[in-house]
Amino acid sequence: MYGRSRELREFLEGAGIGYVFAVPANHQLTTSGSGRMRADQALHLVEPDRWNRRSCGAGAKGPRYYNWAWIATDHPRRWLLIRRSITDPGEIAYFYAYAPEGHPCPLTDLVKIAGMRWKVEDDFQDSKSTVSLDQTQVRRYRAGKRHVTMAMAALALLAVLAAMDKTGHRAPILPDDPDQDPPADCGAIALTVPEAQRLFHLLTTRIRDLPPSTMRARIARHLNWSDWRRRHQARARWHHYRTDSPSMNDIASGRDLRLEY
Repeated sequence: MYGRSRELREFLEGAGIGYVFAVPANHQLTTSGSGRMRADQALHLVEPDRWNRRSCGAGAKGPRYYNWAWIATDHPRRWLLIRRSITDPGEIAYFYAYAPEGHPCPLTDLVKIAGMRWKVEDDFQDSKSTVSLDQTQVRRYRAGKRHVTMAMAALALLAVLAAMDKTGHRAPILPDDPDQDPPADCGAIALTVPEAQRLFHLLTTRIRDLPPSTMRARIARHLNWSDWRRRHQARARWHHYRTDSPSMNDIASGRDLRLEY
């Protein structure tokens, strides 16, 4: 967890750069009124009605909603964020945040920044499953560097293909409220990196030695299969969004309940 490094935090603050770093439960901080304590001790200061429900970004199955507590520290530009799972209250994560002077930073913005880590983890997962970034046994730095370079170049190609398809893709069809009936056609999700890898491998390797008529039939079949699967995923996404969408009463009417202790 980068938030453990005081040197890194001080460097960023000295350069006027804000941050939201994950920190362990034993991270020490000084609240605005209760003195020095660990992050997990500050959790006990949060009253049941002082949690804010916010989404930290879109996930594979819809918005990633959590309950958040925003605790002031002895520094006016530093805060402790506590994230608690809605379905499992025992799942707790802690974040230490800083915003430079003159940069208003509401809780919603800090939560979105904290959620950006998911995109990085998703990229690592794609790199391992699609281009075998972790599938190597090398003994020397040069060999390892070559493998990583080739893997990341392949991942960049697939990411560009997926991004190009997403640029021309229509906006996703999503529910407006939890009681809405599903539409007849939910469309299809945009091309993903794993799907781009599968189609790229199909078109460059698996059918290159087939007769032209068989090749065309194989291409049509696999493209139809890809379209069906992405349409199925779009419908599944619609239902996940409807299930996970909180009612208006679940969100504290846009207020950010910051705890001053």
